[in-house]
Amino acid sequence: MIYFDNSATSLIKPYLVKKEVLNAVEHLSANPGRSGHDLSVKVAQKIYETRENLKRFFHAENYEIIFTKNCTESLNLVIFSMLKKGDHVICSCYEHNSVLRPLEQLRKQGVDVEILWCDLKDFSNRFESRIKLNTKMVISTYISNVTGEICDVVSVGEKCKKYGVKYLIDGAQACGYIEINLAKINADFFAFSGHKGLLSITGVGGLFARNIGDLKPLIYGGTGTNSESLNQQNETIEDFEAGTVSSISIISLNAGVRYLNENFSKIIAKERVLSEKLYEKLKKIKNLIIFQHLWSSPIFLINIPNIDSGAVSNELNEKYKICVRAGLHCAPLIHKKLNTGGAVRISLNFNNTEEEIDYLCFALNKIANGK
Repeated sequence: MIYFDNSATSLIKPYLVKKEVLNAVEHLSANPGRSGHDLSVKVAQKIYETRENLKRFFHAENYEIIFTKNCTESLNLVIFSMLKKGDHVICSCYEHNSVLRPLEQLRKQGVDVEILWCDLKDFSNRFESRIKLNTKMVISTYISNVTGEICDVVSVGEKCKKYGVKYLIDGAQACGYIEINLAKINADFFAFSGHKGLLSITGVGGLFARNIGDLKPLIYGGTGTNSESLNQQNETIEDFEAGTVSSISIISLNAGVRYLNENFSKIIAKERVLSEKLYEKLKKIKNLIIFQHLWSSPIFLINIPNIDSGAVSNELNEKYKICVRAGLHCAPLIHKKLNTGGAVRISLNFNNTEEEIDYLCFALNKIANGK
């Protein structure tokens, strides 16, 4: 199989990640933060090490990190904590359903949800004029999981700070693909996924939070602290990680970040070369629509007129053994803006090759032109 579905999850994990997972399964399956024996303490130390390595990688010394099972949980944690009846929130039409669905639920409860129907590159210029006295939060994706477009999060953050509005960034598609310096971004909350660009196994995501006191736990239960109290607190990161954490997934995330730290410049350079090549080759295929005017990240959205995107994806899979993703990509509003009705997403990473890109474009040309 040739894999171009890295925006869903990265397929090939570095040897370091696989080695750490195997070691954790064999030697570190104890429960951290609950018992005082040596194995429990070792796992707790690994999780602490992961938090510290993430802070260094993202230049996030002024943030706390809450581990969740995925980016969706991180986004839900912030949205349901921060917004109440009478509040106003602004987001882009590029948002994933992990943002749109919580907002829709809160809209039914009296939250004023405003969605801006503009290009992601224009979001920073458009949202400022929509701020009201009751605007509580602004939400934007960093990189669109559909088109690969990039939001000017630095500008958005500066304007949110100016008006005293909280800023939540969905960083799922950005982490591991571009350099992210949270010290230069005025984000109050930054949600991330482990299993995409950060190269972990599935089961772990996280939230960078400037002030965890702004949040309310989503899950109530054992935290290993204050067990005598029946009230769930929001004073420490453990209060937001009730129950047994996904320690093996977290350890794999630590290994993924270590790998990126050692190879990041080479990874970015290779992905740039591959992305440029794919973009140029896609533009030359007749009867193929590519929705990007310029490539900005390793995510590409295409369609072939008069052929359903699902049919294109199925033929690529069944005839050519190429994995892509078709449909609405859990982000229906951007597809509505683009008037696609569904499209084919190609998402690569540094494990892809130029030969794979050549074969993909050969296959797409065959499907588009019947050759």
